[in-house]
Amino acid sequence: MAGPLKPRPVRLRYHAVSIVAGPQCCAQVKALKGVRLLSLEAPRLPLAGCSCPDGCSCRFQHYDDRRAGSRRSELRSARGASATDNRRRSIGRRDTDYTDN
Repeated sequence: MAGPLKPRPVRLRYHAVSIVAGPQCCAQVKALKGVRLLSLEAPRLPLAGCSCPDGCSCRFQHYDDRRAGSRRSELRSARGASATDNRRRSIGRRDTDYTDN
């Protein structure tokens, strides 16, 4: 009889990977250095045209999000502004903006 079923891992919408080069990597991997790819769009390893497909030691580095830097909303809150701030200082450009109606 088989053991208990393992729960399926939760798949994040923007789960990403980057390729970590092995000691002897090919030109394709070198070209993808530092590039994050959505995991569903990432190629299989070894890459097509790999110069050492039998001994390829490249691997994937996993990330929860494909973005490397901080989010703009975090930066905006750090400097004191919020998404609801109205930064317009002047009236509009339409003719109706200048009437007293």
